[in-house]
Amino acid sequence: MTEATLSIAHPEELLALFGPRDQHLRKLKRLFDVSITHRSGRIKISGPDDAVDAAARTLEHLRRLSRRKGTLSTTDVESAATEHGAQIERPTAGAETTSITTPGTPRPDGPIDIPQAGRRIQPRTPGQQRYVDAIRRFDLTFATGPAGCGKTYLAVAMAVEALKAGQVRKIVLVRPAVEAGESLGFLPGDLRAKLNPYLRPLMDALGEMVDFDQSRNLMEQDVIEIIPLAYMRGRTLNDAFIILDEAQNTTIAQMKMFLTRMGERSKMVVSGDATQLDLPRGVTSGLRDALRRLSRIGDIGIVRLTGDDIVRHRLVQKIVEAYDADRDSQHGGPSASSVPAPSDVVTDSDTNPIAGSVTDGPTI
Repeated sequence: MTEATLSIAHPEELLALFGPRDQHLRKLKRLFDVSITHRSGRIKISGPDDAVDAAARTLEHLRRLSRRKGTLSTTDVESAATEHGAQIERPTAGAETTSITTPGTPRPDGPIDIPQAGRRIQPRTPGQQRYVDAIRRFDLTFATGPAGCGKTYLAVAMAVEALKAGQVRKIVLVRPAVEAGESLGFLPGDLRAKLNPYLRPLMDALGEMVDFDQSRNLMEQDVIEIIPLAYMRGRTLNDAFIILDEAQNTTIAQMKMFLTRMGERSKMVVSGDATQLDLPRGVTSGLRDALRRLSRIGDIGIVRLTGDDIVRHRLVQKIVEAYDADRDSQHGGPSASSVPAPSDVVTDSDTNPIAGSVTDGPTI
């Protein structure tokens, strides 16, 4: 182990080197597997001899570059790191992913890395594993499945992991403000208080992975944003992990509006279930329509979870099965949620499935 020290005279130079919310600093730490700290105008690098030397030369390179340009991009940091020996695996032409794999980046088949949770979060069923794999692989993933199968929980966990790994700069949690079969009438309080009942499920999932004080600070800094779907119009979200929950309660126009908010280097997860539809009678679900329209696009993941993926209280699975059985008897046969659909696979093309056939089912 060795150490190297760089002196930084100007705060503006330090901000350019570290990047927005220290994203350049985190990237260099992962690329070279070193510790980088700053105090009183001095940057200290510690780690293996070769890694420390390479990281120090990279920082000097970036400092000179920032003086010329005034700012640094992620591409600048990666190019400088590569020039000084960092190994960055980039996809070849036609590769299935466009992400950069660096030391410290979560493995495609590994557990979800969230230290604050005090435990390892990982898929507990084969269906959940396909879901996590699809999120890691595709920029846009659709998921349907029964209540309690972890659609929202795992998506939020993946978002927190991506934020901590520096893969995104922002988490955006979205939900349509639709009441579940009853009118709540006038709700007192300011705008946040009025929206809280609709957005609470997302906040509950987030609260299990990020402690209260940290999540509050991240929200105040606009790093984590929890908003109703109606407020998404006109926005473009770059470097963001965006989750749309309860997507069955979107209209076709709302779903199109949401999907077209995706910006550069962003990832989207859309989850919901048409069997728990709270839209007015006769209004087509945007989720059902999107799955029909987009199922043939090669770069979109579609995962259909089943009752076997329920991981809540043991009674939840029996409750879902009881409701499905009653619906089957009323309609004179098995429902769509209980019949295997040969085309229901997670694919990146019509001829290249990445998971076996699974059945569709009701969702949260």
